[in-house]
Amino acid sequence: MDRLRVTYACLIVIAISSGLLSRHFSFIPLFIGDILWALMVYFIMRFLFIDKPVKLIVITSLLFCYIIEFSQLYKAPWINNLRHTLFGRLVLGEGFLWSDLLCYTIGIVFGVWIDRLIQQHSTT
Repeated sequence: MDRLRVTYACLIVIAISSGLLSRHFSFIPLFIGDILWALMVYFIMRFLFIDKPVKLIVITSLLFCYIIEFSQLYKAPWINNLRHTLFGRLVLGEGFLWSDLLCYTIGIVFGVWIDRLIQQHSTT
């Protein structure tokens, strides 16, 4: 189990690094960063709740991503000020987009696919 946690920790770092790098190259579409953000959320949930069923991790990850996206409709000055910081922009985002919900779903589906590959590799 500890080896599996290390694997998820490495995948979190890879997802974060890839997401940050994707924002520095103009030829990479912006939606790739949203997919990678959801992938990171999925791996964080797997890391934290390693013994829980994948179905629960998927639901929790989707809810987290969707709540963050819908929170962008809330425009109080204090949260807008937070969104103008680097941390706020990376974690909370800046503006609501329906397409982001699709990107988050794709990222989490991709996470499940990677997870299955890891599980198959660890049992062989």
